[in-house]
Amino acid sequence: MLGPLAVLCALLFPAGLKLEQTPVVVGRLGTSATLLCTVDSSVYYIHWYFHKKFAAPKRLLYLDMSSSSVQRDTSVKAHKVNAKKGKDSYSCNLLVQKLEKSDEGVYYCACGWSGWYNKVLGPGTILRVTDKSANEDTSPKPTVFLPSISEIKIHKAGTYLCLLEDFFPEIIKVDWKEKNDQTVLQSQQGNTMKTKDTYMKFSWLTVTGASMDKEHKCIVNHESDRGGINQEILFPSINEGISSFQISVHSAWSREESKISRCLILSKSRTLLLILSLTVRAIAFLLVSSCVTALSFLPAWDMWLVGSFLGSHCE
Repeated sequence: MLGPLAVLCALLFPAGLKLEQTPVVVGRLGTSATLLCTVDSSVYYIHWYFHKKFAAPKRLLYLDMSSSSVQRDTSVKAHKVNAKKGKDSYSCNLLVQKLEKSDEGVYYCACGWSGWYNKVLGPGTILRVTDKSANEDTSPKPTVFLPSISEIKIHKAGTYLCLLEDFFPEIIKVDWKEKNDQTVLQSQQGNTMKTKDTYMKFSWLTVTGASMDKEHKCIVNHESDRGGINQEILFPSINEGISSFQISVHSAWSREESKISRCLILSKSRTLLLILSLTVRAIAFLLVSSCVTALSFLPAWDMWLVGSFLGSHCE
């Protein structure tokens, strides 16, 4: 995607030259970053510009492609940036050294056939500086959301949603395809949002008709991809998914129904036991009370005989 400075220069100075740059480069604090610029024709000079957000772009240096000499602008320090001609004489590397957070921005290379001012700018390279370890996993972490049953039943359609979190840097590309097809489908993209020192993004795809019987995949292209292999997240077919869901719900309800029946049986048993226990206790209480009351009316000489009887019946 062309930066604002590149768009402006392309409009003012159209030309046949074609410049290519790496879209994004990530460097670690205190280390160096190399930014590549290639041209499709032989040129005399290649210039490098730095554009920081909310600031005017400034030129850093230019490289004489014939002598390989570098001429820096007056405000640029030699230990900070340098440029070297590539082996094929159609490329140039800008080296940004001792990286700091203030070095983040967009770096444009520019060149022209004749004249000092008529230049064509490349698309720009975004430089991001981080303190994360090179071994730290900065790839997008996906969470998938499947269509709701109400959407499928009422609208005869289904929406897949893919949430991508905790990735760095922010440059990311998300496409959707059917599992066994290479055609890129029309999808919706949310904005890339910053969360602390990483980023998040979501994308969704709505399918209808016969496509509801097919599996789909969300394809994620990010700077952290190992070996240039994109991450693919597979989504099940909607119709198959809802059938499986209904079966699982029915199975789950059967299990719950069985649990409820067992609980009701246990509850009834416990209730009967409680009633029986209370009844026994009431009878025992009445028996003891009646025994004690009867004792108070007996003559003293009969106490020993009754006491022997109570010893076996009223304890």
